Amino acid sequence: MTRVPDTDLVHLKQTVSLLGLARKQGRPMKKRGEDYVLRCPFHNEKTPSMVISPAKNLYHCFGCGAAGSVLDWVIQTEGVTLKIAIRRLRELAGLPDMDNAVVAASSLAAPPESQAAPLPRPKLADLDDDGQALLHQVIDFYHQHLLASPEAKAWLARRGLNHPELVSHFRLGYAGHHGISGSAGLLPSKDSQEGQQLRGKLSGLGVLRTTTRQDHFRGCVVVPIIGWAESTSVASRGRVLQLYGRRTQPDYKVLKDSPKHLYLSSPLAGVWNEAAMKAAAEIILCEALIDAMTFWCAGFRNVIAAFGVNGFNREHLEALQYHGVKRVLIAFDRDEAGDRGAANVAADLLEAGIEAWRVQFPPGMDANDYALKSGNAEHALGLALQQAVWLGQGTAPGAVFSHERPVSPSVTEKPQSAGVAKSSSLAAPPALTVAPVPCERTASGELLMKSGPRVWRIRGMKKSPVPDVMKVNVQVRDETSGLFHVDTLDMYHARHRQNYISTAAQELECELSVIKREAGRVLLMLEQQQDAQQQADAEASGTTAVTVSAEDEAAALALLTSPNLTEQIINDMAACGVVGESTNLLTGYLAAVSRKLDKPLAVLIQSSSAAGKSSLMDAVLNLMPEEERIQYSAMTGQSLYYLGETSLQHKILAIAEEEGVRQAAYALKLLQSDGELKIASTGKNEQSGELVTREYKVQGPVMLMLTTTAIDVDEELLNRCLVLTVNESREQTQAIHAMQRHRQTLAGLLADSEKGYLTQLHQNAQRLLRPLKVVNPYAHQLTFLSDKTRMRRDHMKYLTLIQAIALLHQYQREVKKTTHRG
Repeated sequence: MTRVPDTDLVHLKQTVSLLGLARKQGRPMKKRGEDYVLRCPFHNEKTPSMVISPAKNLYHCFGCGAAGSVLDWVIQTEGVTLKIAIRRLRELAGLPDMDNAVVAASSLAAPPESQAAPLPRPKLADLDDDGQALLHQVIDFYHQHLLASPEAKAWLARRGLNHPELVSHFRLGYAGHHGISGSAGLLPSKDSQEGQQLRGKLSGLGVLRTTTRQDHFRGCVVVPIIGWAESTSVASRGRVLQLYGRRTQPDYKVLKDSPKHLYLSSPLAGVWNEAAMKAAAEIILCEALIDAMTFWCAGFRNVIAAFGVNGFNREHLEALQYHGVKRVLIAFDRDEAGDRGAANVAADLLEAGIEAWRVQFPPGMDANDYALKSGNAEHALGLALQQAVWLGQGTAPGAVFSHERPVSPSVTEKPQSAGVAKSSSLAAPPALTVAPVPCERTASGELLMKSGPRVWRIRGMKKSPVPDVMKVNVQVRDETSGLFHVDTLDMYHARHRQNYISTAAQELECELSVIKREAGRVLLMLEQQQDAQQQADAEASGTTAVTVSAEDEAAALALLTSPNLTEQIINDMAACGVVGESTNLLTGYLAAVSRKLDKPLAVLIQSSSAAGKSSLMDAVLNLMPEEERIQYSAMTGQSLYYLGETSLQHKILAIAEEEGVRQAAYALKLLQSDGELKIASTGKNEQSGELVTREYKVQGPVMLMLTTTAIDVDEELLNRCLVLTVNESREQTQAIHAMQRHRQTLAGLLADSEKGYLTQLHQNAQRLLRPLKVVNPYAHQLTFLSDKTRMRRDHMKYLTLIQAIALLHQYQREVKKTTHRG
């Protein structure tokens, strides 16, 4: 093809309608004034930020900065070279081809809106460029094959690479057992000229083997290495630089001496996950891509990979320098070759002024092996990073690893989004998601966001109880000039935000549109941080459900269905080391069971000091599920009101000493009698600043358990509780001494291990108890003392104790259902 004159290029850019071309491609858009807005095809976004100007026949994205003419549009969206793009525009403009090829005329110039037929895709055999579009199609085929392959997904899961975003983010693929050449209908017949040409091109690219014409990556999980949109190498942006294949079959299914790790025949090029370098001054360098993806799945997104133990090349080093990386943690395999390779990498890094640290796994293990065997990849890898060894001379320059997992600036962005667009119809359209805005959190809680030469610092961010208020202190500083602006404002207040943007643009001598765009990213980052904090708070405050295994459930049911259940409870408590006190222990156990009733019992254990009241309470509580009991040493007068509305509901509230709750005695008595607490308190409205009254509520019922050494106890609290007194006789003391001596023997040590089993058994049995209603058909036959007014409350304790006995034996009683008024 001869050189195209500049005048012809200008004519093509003016003749072919960019708006019409975008419509032909089926891209939805809306008219806004004289322009049209649409979602940018070069990065993921929810709100349209790309503008097409029909008057100028140009496009510009305010999100990622992509801009150009109709010629640039064809190159980027169709993934073709300049030569093919010019030929395409000449076709659309109805001009003859420069090589005198006959080309059908097109009526694309300024078509009406009703004509929106999709552009015809070029056939594979017609792609005579450098093979990039074809490689993207190969990647899409592998990717779709992995999504439909349970075998490939199972292999990834076995290697711990089952993060929900890993496959889509890095466009992982799977060639399968037959690959591209063996997939029916994918390639033209090998007997046809078109099929032979296409197979020849795939062989030239290294996808098919020259001799057998079989897929080079058969049986492999494939990881593409695609040039990042902001890569240090402009020429590599958006291009497929390499493909890495890892065989998934076991060794006995693979021919002897067959390599497990495969690459294209082209030179090893590109930096996998280069985007991570933009957001982090600290980078993890792995020996292999599988190890790097292991770190990525564990949350350490600031990770890249070399091409093997000797695969750290000049391109990696230049990328680290270009993005200003200060420290590299070399996570090579812990073997002789890995140590030697790490030393070579460290020498190159130190010479370039970059700190080098060696992550040391157990001998003979790599990152993936270590993560899998640890059972907790995030914790294990984080610990290994924190214990990295300094490889430079002299004293280490500082802390190794902050353990704040930096997130890649484009976690949800496809690696090739700003480069060549995918041309295969096999690929599903990417989901529209909001990419997280990268930021750093300092030790003091400040948030830092870097944008070009400017650094934004945010202080005072907290989740406001009013959803439409975000009052923060914001500083923006230009690191080049030293100019800055700082102010406190409500980021949700449009006028406050506009005033800040205008003043900051003047102070920093910067364009208003630049500061406005960056302020929008700051607001988005703050919302993401608030949402993450709110989710973390909700998870921390939520009660974790305990799952009982089938074996444990069977053992617990056997206990609950035992005909001698009460005797077994007493015997199990004795086996746990409690001497005597059978009546008190059983009563306390039944009182704890009553927590599932509408009116639970309250227990007060009374004795002199050192008599064993705390041991008695602990013996009962240890057999109750941890998630259903709350223990405090003391409580202040107002603390009960702010525990949370349902945090005490149907649970056991145990307090070590009655003296520790004297300030809260009034609240405890109300909670026990009424089943709920309410308090009105004064607070400030975050939005208006006015004082307002807020109501706090705590729902019961709650089972209360206290101990005391006092002889005179508050009468109102006393008559609400079952009072248990500890055996303080000399014989009981002698029995306790005998038990204490027995625990020093071998039999005593074995009994301690049995205690753990019995504790778990009873806790599981308690988890199986259902909060059923108890009906006593013999209630009218019961009698009780009535000579004192206190007996009115004591009578209910008596009836509740009977209900607790029945509830404990629910698996030995008939459960009936009745319907009353619907």
